[in-house]
Amino acid sequence: MNAAGPASDVVALATRLGLTVATAESLTAGMVASTIAAVPGASAVLQGGIVAYQVPVKQNLLNVDAGLLATAGAVDPRVAAAMADGARTALSADIGISTTGVAGPASHEGKPVGTVFTAISTASGTRAFEHHFTGGREEIRCASRDAVLTELLGELSKGTNSGRG
Repeated sequence: MNAAGPASDVVALATRLGLTVATAESLTAGMVASTIAAVPGASAVLQGGIVAYQVPVKQNLLNVDAGLLATAGAVDPRVAAAMADGARTALSADIGISTTGVAGPASHEGKPVGTVFTAISTASGTRAFEHHFTGGREEIRCASRDAVLTELLGELSKGTNSGRG
């Protein structure tokens, strides 16, 4: 999938709706924010992003609960949800999105390579999504980026439910 398509659509629709987006990225390490930023007009939409590759960053910058991280590990739907909430709050955006998972080459915290959780946080709630991707490290990272952009586009397509609230 060419990420430029969903990213272009995200920028166009979020601009039309007057909504801003913030990212919290672990395994994608800034790929999502970078893909959005590559679209002309992204400055109207992209509030900012936090690369939270390590657990202390998730905890200290995104306010992910230390107890949750200790018991569930970093690759968990509740962590993805908390990361999205944290990005939305920390960066004062209308929508927060996140990625966390295992890109490989080896399993992590008992989770197999390709296990990825993404999440979207809005004023009306937060939803996490579970994915199981195949391929090498780069393919998994790109698939994760594409998935969260597609999920964000779906959320934006709902219209005003994503707005300030």
